[in-house]
Amino acid sequence: MVKLRLKRCGRKQQAVYRIVAIDVRSRREGRDLRKVGFYDPIKNQTCLNVPAILYFLEKGAQPTRTVYDILRKAGFFKEKEGTLS
Repeated sequence: MVKLRLKRCGRKQQAVYRIVAIDVRSRREGRDLRKVGFYDPIKNQTCLNVPAILYFLEKGAQPTRTVYDILRKAGFFKEKEGTLS
């Protein structure tokens, strides 16, 4: 099973996160299938690769709660609902 989850990067006390598609059995810093976004909680910046995220969600990937909240705040699910109508 594939999940969309955060992978920690950056320096001590200055964490930034990559949003990655990764196998459930892999550890947090393990090998990812694909990088699909970027999140910086300090600067509150988000960069998303929407086609890649849609691809993995259509294939059955489940976002973690944190990634789901990031996507929701970025308006991802509003865009998705608009494209389906």
